[in-house]
Amino acid sequence: MEPLTNIKVIEMGQLIAGPFAAKTLADFGADVIKIEPPGVGDALRKWRLLKDGTSVWWQVQSRNKRSLSLDLKQMEAQEIVRLLVKDADVLVENFRPGTLEAWGLDPKDLLELNPRLIILRISGYGQTGPYKDKPGFGVVAEAMGGLRHLTAEPGRVPVRVGVSIGDTLASLHGVIGILLALQERHQSGKGQVIDVALYEAVFNCMESLLPEYSAFGEVRQAAGSALPGIAPSNAYLCADGGYVLIAGNGDSIFKRLMNSIGRGDLAIDPQLANNDGRVERVAELDTVIGQWAKTMSTDQALEILDAASVPAGRIYTVADIAKDPHFRARENIQTINMKDGTSLDVPGVLPKLSRTPGSIKTLAPDVGQDTDAVLQELGLNPAQILALKERGVAFTNNLS
Repeated sequence: MEPLTNIKVIEMGQLIAGPFAAKTLADFGADVIKIEPPGVGDALRKWRLLKDGTSVWWQVQSRNKRSLSLDLKQMEAQEIVRLLVKDADVLVENFRPGTLEAWGLDPKDLLELNPRLIILRISGYGQTGPYKDKPGFGVVAEAMGGLRHLTAEPGRVPVRVGVSIGDTLASLHGVIGILLALQERHQSGKGQVIDVALYEAVFNCMESLLPEYSAFGEVRQAAGSALPGIAPSNAYLCADGGYVLIAGNGDSIFKRLMNSIGRGDLAIDPQLANNDGRVERVAELDTVIGQWAKTMSTDQALEILDAASVPAGRIYTVADIAKDPHFRARENIQTINMKDGTSLDVPGVLPKLSRTPGSIKTLAPDVGQDTDAVLQELGLNPAQILALKERGVAFTNNLS
């Protein structure tokens, strides 16, 4: 038994935010039925690098799910959703606000059909407010939430984090909301709607940004690889062209760092005993550490810092990740076998639970792979299912 065994989830999202949330639930035992449009299905199937016509990302985002292919613009397909909702625990959607309502699937009506239903709605700007009808993608949300302004070298154009972090943060907030609502349902017996906006999920992770502005009028600026207001913490160039990241910002850690690089005088400097004093002299400290790093290869620097118990590390590429024994030992990387017999490395299941861990149980489905099975579970007979296909309401493996 996994933690979410017997929890039924209807996923009506696409691309990243909604499907990532549902994937997390599926990894821990939830029965996730993904509703996909006919034809190519979820657009993520064609994103990034393709193998045999399908994105390898798909094997991460939609593992452990079942695919039901419906044309939701048709009333009969909308009625199938209502049938699914009657005994579902969770519905996940990440369409623009108003889309469900336009399909006759207003959350208020769905909660009347099933008062225990929990509905996660992820959108760019939320279901309320003056911006709710604007289209919103993660990259825009990251900018509005305050993150993009900080991801740059001083004076240079702000850059993208490199992954769809806004979508993923919203997904994780959505999962938290679902788990909270499931817990509360044990007491009330009632479901509810969870409203997550991409921008506010980013904003929720912006630490001291707002209170610093409120108290001091301070607008934090981009600082490159440094950690403003916390010192020393930066990336330092080594003799071999690599960078070593050093976080020497704890009081005792700072002393060990200074001693390990031959600057015991700074280790005992009373002005540097605490973070506020070190921040005042951060440029000096970065220069001292940087000069030391330039005399070392990355490996030599890390060996010295590890011996001194100073938090430090190198900047990993995915090639570094793939060969690192720690990732393998903790099953952060798992290998699955594709339908054609080839193997594929994918991220493992997180978080780790000691007694009821999640697992990868099935490969990501083809479009409509489970249409017949799901419709049969709803009580439809083969003739009825065939009629739905002939009318272009339901699809199996792209074929009507």
